[in-house]
Amino acid sequence: MTEEIASSIVIERIYRASLEDLWALWTTKEGFQSWWGPEGFRADVHRMEGCTGGALHYDMVADTPDMIAAMTAMGQPVSTACNGHFAEFRAPERLVLKQIIDFLPNVDAYESIIEVDFLPQPGGYVRMVVTLHQMHDARTTGMQRDGFLSQLSKLDRRYGWRL
Repeated sequence: MTEEIASSIVIERIYRASLEDLWALWTTKEGFQSWWGPEGFRADVHRMEGCTGGALHYDMVADTPDMIAAMTAMGQPVSTACNGHFAEFRAPERLVLKQIIDFLPNVDAYESIIEVDFLPQPGGYVRMVVTLHQMHDARTTGMQRDGFLSQLSKLDRRYGWRL
């Protein structure tokens, strides 16, 4: 029986924030580290080059006692190196992030693609449209969605959101 792979997932938020502030969250070390990673994790950025073809290297680190215990109990590392690059970088309106998924047991390395569009809205709002491209199977695509929604909750709390 073949498992069906889920389609790409589109997540939208409208934030009361400046276009420049939202762009910086994705394209600067300080901005990225301030929110990237699901609840219980943080990103430690080692290299970020804000340009088309620019590198993005960081560690995803479990940073709460509960998450460290959960990762340890599952036999998973508490820190994972993540490597990618900006395949497209059109400030401050669009970026495409390609990350190498090379840390999953028994799965050949492949690229994960995230597209982000930033659209100014009336009244000081910005609409952020994120497209998460499908992973190698439906289960992992669902985990990607859930993890991204968890990390997005950090921005939701910071800026409030509506849609």
